[in-house]
Amino acid sequence: MSGEAPSADLVCGVGQLYPQAELRPPEVVMRLERMGSFFPSRLSFMRSLLRDLATANATVERGVFDVDDDGFGRAVYTVRVHDHSYSLCAFSNALEPEQRTDRVIAEAWDSSFVLYDGVPSTLELDRLNDAAPRQEAARYRPTDIVLSRANRSVRLFEHVVERLAAGHQPDADTIGSIGYLMRTTAVYGNGKFGIADRALVQDRPILGGAFRAEMLAVWLIRAFTHDLVEHVAHRRSPATAVGLDSELKRHLGIGNSTGLGMAPFLVSHPELLNNWMLARETALARVRAVRSATAHHAQRFRSLIERAQKHAAQWNVEDDRQQSRIVQLRLELGELQEVAAACMNDDDPWDRLVNACSNWSAECEELVVSALLETYPELVDGLAGCMVAGESRRIDPAMTAGELRETIETQWAWAVSTDFDAPENCRRFWYTSEEKLEPRLGDRFTEEGAELERPLDIARRVCALHAELLGRSAGDPVATLCKELPQHRFAIQRVQTLLRHPYAEIRDNLIAEDLLPIDMLRCKLSFFGAAKFDPKSDRWTRVTLFQGAPLIDELGATGTSAADFDDWWLPVL
Repeated sequence: MSGEAPSADLVCGVGQLYPQAELRPPEVVMRLERMGSFFPSRLSFMRSLLRDLATANATVERGVFDVDDDGFGRAVYTVRVHDHSYSLCAFSNALEPEQRTDRVIAEAWDSSFVLYDGVPSTLELDRLNDAAPRQEAARYRPTDIVLSRANRSVRLFEHVVERLAAGHQPDADTIGSIGYLMRTTAVYGNGKFGIADRALVQDRPILGGAFRAEMLAVWLIRAFTHDLVEHVAHRRSPATAVGLDSELKRHLGIGNSTGLGMAPFLVSHPELLNNWMLARETALARVRAVRSATAHHAQRFRSLIERAQKHAAQWNVEDDRQQSRIVQLRLELGELQEVAAACMNDDDPWDRLVNACSNWSAECEELVVSALLETYPELVDGLAGCMVAGESRRIDPAMTAGELRETIETQWAWAVSTDFDAPENCRRFWYTSEEKLEPRLGDRFTEEGAELERPLDIARRVCALHAELLGRSAGDPVATLCKELPQHRFAIQRVQTLLRHPYAEIRDNLIAEDLLPIDMLRCKLSFFGAAKFDPKSDRWTRVTLFQGAPLIDELGATGTSAADFDDWWLPVL
C-alpha cells in the first residue's frame, strides 16, 4: 500500500523532485493511538506562517492602545504584508470571578478579539467594540475574518504584574509551569456567525494556507497579552516597574482550551486530512532517503533531542494516561542518543533510526519524526504549500459494484471485520448540540438523540454498504447503486475518495465504546503547532500556542538570522 501512495511532489506540482524512501503505510499512520502521539513540526501552521511573514518582510505596528490603569480598554495591532493589511482589534473588559469559565457556554470573557481585513476606522472600531464582547450573540461583516475570546490566567497574570511593578522579573518556574497569560476558549473562522467566508481570503498570500488567519490572530493576541501585563505593571508603579525579560516573554504563549468541537473536522474534511498527512509522511520519506549524515546535520539532530529531553522534563500533566506516556518518553529519550549515534555512523542513518524506533512507544517514534523534519528544513519546508485541498465530494459513476466491493475488502478490511451489532462497537453517537451548535458525543443505549446522529460512523456505513454489495451483480455500475440505494451514496463517496487519497480516513471505529476523542484533538493540534498537550478528560484538553515563538518586534529585526527566527520547536525555559 505504501508504495502505491502518490508522492506529495505530484500532488503539489513541486518543480524539484527529491529522492525519498517508501511512505509509511496508511494502515500504520492513520490509527488513533499514533495520531494521538503527534508532535508539532516544521510543517505546523504556526511555523510556516511566521516563516512566510519573515520572507515577505512583513511588519507589525501597534496603532491603538487605549487601555486604563487596570488593563481595560482596546488596542489595534496591524500586520502589513504584500499589498494587504490585517488588524487584530482587542477589547479588554472587567470580568466578575463567577463569570470566568473555559466552557463554550460562557457568555462573558476577559478579552475578545476580531482579526479585521484592513485598518479599522474609529467608526468600525466602535462597531467591533460593541460586537466582539458579545461574540456569537452579535452581528458581523465580511471585513471580520476571525472572531475569538480569552480569559486571563489569573494567578500568572497577577504574579507577573506584581513582580514587574516591583522592579523584578517573574519567577521562571511559575512561568514554565503555566506558560501563558491568557487562554482562548474559541478561535472562529471560515464564515462562522457571519464573519468572512474563507473564499474571501484563500487566494491571498500568507492567508491561503490552512488555518492561517486563525493562527495570525492568535500570534497577535499573544503580543497584546505581553503589552497588557507590562502596561498594568507600569501603571501600578511607574517609578519602579520594569519590562518583561525577552526570554521569559518568548516562553509566554497563548493557552487554549479545546473540546469535542474540533474532533469531527478530521472526518469531515478527508481530502484535507490526506494532504496534511501526505506532506508530513513525504517529508519523513525524504529525510529517510538521505544516504549519510553530515557533521552539521548530526550535531543538529543531537541538539534537538537534548532539547526534547528538557521539554519532556518540563512537561507534566494531571491526566494519568498522558503522564505515564510522558514518563515512558523520558526513559526512551535517554536511550535515543546512543541509538542515534550508532545509526549515524552507517549508510542510510535516518532510515535505520526510524526502524530502530519501532521498539519504543508511538510517543517516542513520533517525536523522532518531528525531530528529523526539524533537522532538514531544505527538504521539508517547501511541502508546507501542499497542505490545502479543494473538497470535491465527487463520485465515479462508472465504477462497478464488483470493483467497489474489492476496494472495500482490500482497503477497508479493518471496518468490515467489525461486528456493529455488538453494543461495544456502536455505543457512541455524534450529534450537534442545539444550544451552541457544537459537536457532542452521546451514549446510544442510555441517552436520547441517536436519531440526530452525525455521519461520523464511517466504518459502520462502509460495512453496511459491503453487506449490500454481496447481493448485487458485480457488473452493476455505481450510478445504478446510487439511484437504487441512495442511503449508501455517502459511503460510496468515502470509499472512492480513499482510492485517490490514501491518508484520508482514520482507520478506527469512531463510535466504539473505547473511543478516545482526545487522540483526534491532539492530532489536529499538532498540525496547528501546539505544545504542552494537557488533557483534562478524554474529551477536552489545554495546550499552549506560539510558546517560544518570535515576538512581533523580532519580525525582520536586524541581526536575526532566518534560522534563528525559526528555531522554536519544543521550547524550553
